[in-house]
Amino acid sequence: MKTTIERTADGTIELKITIPWAIVKKERDIVLAEMVKNANLPGFRKGKAPKKLVEEKLDNARVKDEVLRQILPGAYTEAIKEYNLKPIMDPRIHVEGELLEGKDWQFHAITSEAPEVRLDGYKEEVKKVTAKSKIIVPGKQEEKPKLDEIIKALLANAEITIPKVLIDREVDRLLSQTLDEIKRLGMSLDQYLSSTGKTAEALRAEYAGKAEADLKLEFALQKVAQEEKITVEEAEIEKTIENAKPEERESLRANRYLLASILRQQKTLDFLRNL
Repeated sequence: MKTTIERTADGTIELKITIPWAIVKKERDIVLAEMVKNANLPGFRKGKAPKKLVEEKLDNARVKDEVLRQILPGAYTEAIKEYNLKPIMDPRIHVEGELLEGKDWQFHAITSEAPEVRLDGYKEEVKKVTAKSKIIVPGKQEEKPKLDEIIKALLANAEITIPKVLIDREVDRLLSQTLDEIKRLGMSLDQYLSSTGKTAEALRAEYAGKAEADLKLEFALQKVAQEEKITVEEAEIEKTIENAKPEERESLRANRYLLASILRQQKTLDFLRNL
């Protein structure tokens, strides 16, 4: 297997992976053997039809898809080990050209590592916001610092370049969420766009801006938590699960890692409030 790597200025990583035909053919033979074993052809018992006859009936596109499904994960894993990568997302796969018999197969895997985050001087800026709540004026109620002002101060001192592939993934998630909500309202996408006065391109651009801001905040908070050694104990996770509604507990237990991330983020925000 041959691989090359390309990194763009924003941190997106593109791996070009070439799989020799010998490896493809070996996996293709295994896939075909399995399909023959499970084939149901008229006049033959399951798995007893002649191999040549079964292969003639098989959809070639389906065979190629199954071969790809079998060889891509291993090839991708081998490539990220070769370059010592630590991707934080599932790759976007693009097959290059037509997949021909007797020829090497090529595909591109686009992914990203966590972006570098610099937070020089953020504490001083956040303290300017939180200091307002520490000024006691007789007869006036204590004014708590607004979270959006704290976040603004944090991000004003954050140097983070978000890889486009991460932004695109988040935009796709937001669009999918919006489409589900539109369907529940009994509307089509065209009707929704017409009612909001937006085009599909404008909606995607709007979500791209939101996605980039949300991701910058997420990585900035992760950096603060790392520097300040903010962690979440197992007991905190269990307490949150037990305090949740009964119908939500099973889902929370199944997503403990996500829950821990949310709790760590909340503790980090509390740390910033108290600066």
